[in-house]
Amino acid sequence: MQAVILAAGKSTRTYPLTVNRPKPMLKVLDRTIMEHNLDQLHGLVDEVIIIVGFMKEEVMERFGSFYRGMRLLYAEQKEQLGTGHALQAAKPFLGGKFIVLYGDDLYSRQDLEAVLRHDYAFLVREVEDVTPFGAVVVEGSRVKEIVEKPKTSISRYANVGGFVFDKSIFEMGLERTERGEYELTDYATALAKKGELSFEVVRDYWLPLGYPWNYLEANVFLLRRISEARIDKSAVVEDGVTMKGVVVIGKNTVIKAGTYIEGPVFIGDSCEVGPNAYLRPDTVLMDKVRTRAEIVDSVLMDGVTAKHNCYIGHSVIGERTNVAAGTITADYRHDSGTNRTLVKGAKVDSGRKKLGAFIGDNVRLGIGTLIYPGRKIWPNQTTLPGQVVKEDLAD
Repeated sequence: MQAVILAAGKSTRTYPLTVNRPKPMLKVLDRTIMEHNLDQLHGLVDEVIIIVGFMKEEVMERFGSFYRGMRLLYAEQKEQLGTGHALQAAKPFLGGKFIVLYGDDLYSRQDLEAVLRHDYAFLVREVEDVTPFGAVVVEGSRVKEIVEKPKTSISRYANVGGFVFDKSIFEMGLERTERGEYELTDYATALAKKGELSFEVVRDYWLPLGYPWNYLEANVFLLRRISEARIDKSAVVEDGVTMKGVVVIGKNTVIKAGTYIEGPVFIGDSCEVGPNAYLRPDTVLMDKVRTRAEIVDSVLMDGVTAKHNCYIGHSVIGERTNVAAGTITADYRHDSGTNRTLVKGAKVDSGRKKLGAFIGDNVRLGIGTLIYPGRKIWPNQTTLPGQVVKEDLAD
């Protein structure tokens, strides 16, 4: 059995987190998105073809030729002409039956096992409003039609990927869409018209990472699935530390006196927390983070420094960023409405009443920086002491 992971795209909707990395290389807790999906495939497939494009060397050098006994092959999508075009890059490597995953979504092994029981099938999820998705119209156990972003809720099922095909699908010609792309779903549509396409409803989870706040939510979702506290034997927890709920502490991490932790909280390897830090629920500190801050519902990536008194809420802070004393990420609108943020020049409603900042790698924040809700700061930017960030800071 083979799998194909589509990982070639340049993910502009998740800027600034993906300005300088492919989205599948973002870490969620202690593993990249790519590693997470490869782990779910372990034992289900023997070989994985990874479609690469944007920053392909980073993916290929990181994973090499094997992962947990699975052989890894790489096919380059040189032009970004859609998901169908991406799959065609894998054609020379494919033999029989295979499964196709979107490389920037998180899938569950339980659901992959279910969909692989079929000859031709894909995963769907029940949603309240199907209009932002590809709507899947079904009849009994078969797919009748797939409609991309319909104007009305014509179905309760959304397409989430996990397509099970075999090499015979390449006999079906694809035509360019109005956007000038070749779509993977057109293969599925052709099978549906012949009455050959089945579906499986997601029973465990599917986590799409379309926007920066989805990345934050994916970290929180997997954190909340951890049921027991775990403290590595090499970690040091000083006297005077208070911990409640589920707390995970990695290798060689030091938690200093006066620190108060309300789980669920994830703390990675080689971190220094405190003295007198306040980590509130849904906080994720990745490796080599140093902090004394008050943090809630936020991800601090590898190497972040926030060693002085400051507030980080409902935010994502990129690798090696320095958060200076007195920095505040505002996260709540005065009118109590949901927060909107600019994505590719258009305002997008996050649907969240609490939304902080999204800050790229290697940013240097001046002391007393105040950041409005939902604002973004691109990698390598700096702020002045006391600066109020009302608009995104991009290159």
